[in-house]
Amino acid sequence: MSIKVRIPTPLQKLTQDKSEVQVEAKDIRELIEDLENNFPGIKQRICDEKGVLRRFINIYVNEEDIRFLKKDKTPLKDGDEVSIIPAIAGGAL
Repeated sequence: MSIKVRIPTPLQKLTQDKSEVQVEAKDIRELIEDLENNFPGIKQRICDEKGVLRRFINIYVNEEDIRFLKKDKTPLKDGDEVSIIPAIAGGAL
């Protein structure tokens, strides 16, 4: 089962400058582990020391926010597209 993952610019140095990678995973938790196996160090940028998704990282499956699905237990199927998006903080107006 092949899942396309869009990698944000700040994490592309860990993926050999690739903006998209393919992984094999049945849910988001497994996707993160597969990313870590192929691109060491990426998990610590996405998850905290307990393995919980960092609050400033947003993950979307087919444009749906996993926070409104099953979070890291959100199931994946062949052909799904996952986007990892770091939150952006604004400045003063």
